[in-house]
Amino acid sequence: MEICDLTLTEALNGLDKKEFSSQELVQSCLQRIDQVEDQLNSFITVTAELALKQARKADRLRSQGEKMALLGIPVGIKDIFCTKGIETTAGSNILKGYIPPYDATVVDRLKKAGAVIIGKLNLDAFAHGSSGENSDFGATRNPWNLEYVPGGSSSGSVAAVSAGECLFSLGTDTGGSIRLPASFCNLVGLKTTYGRVSRYGVIAMASSLDCPGPLTKTVEDMAKVLKIIAGPDHLDSTSLLDKLGQIRLNKTDLKGLKIGVAEELYPSQDQEEKTDADNIGLNEDVCLIVDAAINQLKKLGAEIKRISLPHTKFAVAAYYVLVPSEISSNLARYDGIRFPYSNRSGKNFWDIYTDTRGHGFGREAKRRIMIGTYTLSSGYYDAYYEKAQRIRTLIKRDFEKAFKKVHLIVAPTSPTPPFKFGERISDPLKMYLSDILTVSANLAGIPSLSLPAGFDRRGLPVGIQLMGPHLGEELLLQVGYAYQQTTNWHKQKPDLAVNG
Repeated sequence: MEICDLTLTEALNGLDKKEFSSQELVQSCLQRIDQVEDQLNSFITVTAELALKQARKADRLRSQGEKMALLGIPVGIKDIFCTKGIETTAGSNILKGYIPPYDATVVDRLKKAGAVIIGKLNLDAFAHGSSGENSDFGATRNPWNLEYVPGGSSSGSVAAVSAGECLFSLGTDTGGSIRLPASFCNLVGLKTTYGRVSRYGVIAMASSLDCPGPLTKTVEDMAKVLKIIAGPDHLDSTSLLDKLGQIRLNKTDLKGLKIGVAEELYPSQDQEEKTDADNIGLNEDVCLIVDAAINQLKKLGAEIKRISLPHTKFAVAAYYVLVPSEISSNLARYDGIRFPYSNRSGKNFWDIYTDTRGHGFGREAKRRIMIGTYTLSSGYYDAYYEKAQRIRTLIKRDFEKAFKKVHLIVAPTSPTPPFKFGERISDPLKMYLSDILTVSANLAGIPSLSLPAGFDRRGLPVGIQLMGPHLGEELLLQVGYAYQQTTNWHKQKPDLAVNG
């Protein structure tokens, strides 16, 4: 096994024991990038020279006895996070060539912890998508099967970690964009409590829902990264003041824990409930895998209880009113007609507009802008946007009531395993329903952890998600850790052919 295939925790142990250097670790990742990028297209920008420079510095600091939590560990950054001196595109030609003068808060915190930035990762343009097919820089492929999507919008973030191009990555989750790709690529993905991780320096999609978070190979790795990036930030007015405490991953059993299974997220498989299951679009293999995961949680001592989240059935409809509304507002800043560049170059306005905005927004961005502008317009605001906000409140209350009865909720991350390229891209409604099991956590602002849970009959990954109460990340990670101590799904790696 190449050292780029190690988990973050294993790599830190190897570096501490001087089994290899940070330079060797970074070189291993860069070599893997050279070998598989033609197949995957995970990266928009590879910062090889910068990464090797940072690795040499990490080795020097380590030799001097410096103790930093992520010293010398290569990380990939979703290209929606601003990175000082490194091009940041959000997957769109509109921002091609934009080089931020500052780092996003989470990037800054990773740097201060000693992490090595190995590159910027591909995504659906402006994070609009569930498959990775909407990037202006080409679609990312799933390392487990190149004919299938890796999930979106954090497509490059999952493919790169799964294929060993970096040891962990950053993504964002507005309606499932960390958890869905994690499920599709056999990784651990965390959507944090809204405000737990700073949004400063993250190019906004829907500001009231966006949640930055990590994608890792194990829950143990996740805990290490979360500890670094979480916490208050005076640069983000929505950042929570609550500090993340010490995460203790010491649960070996789940005795005394009550885990809920919501009928609206995972209907009973009895005949009379079959209609609900059909409405969600649950795949047969997914049901078998989720049942096995629930049984495993039972074996660990958890009590499983059937619960109801009655307003969850309206979540997708509310989400796809609220999100386009915020998108139409956030993307207005890129409107070259309203905000043209100054004419210092001597060119006339239309030449400048063509040079900088000639490619314009993609089809999905235009669709969301038009929907959002319509729902916010006079005469329709009350009928759509305000009503969706009320549904959001009801969904949040449903979860609050549920967490008085159970500690956590378990559900499939996705109703299906990964789907093929082109299968849904021409059917927006079908694509939007990919998020049917994830959007409710974003609307409620609660944390949710996606875990590898098995493989379908084609060998494609399937994940489960654990949803917890507000600020319940530690409990989610403890339960996820206990689950991974008794399962081996997360240890499986894709059989990706490497060139050379």
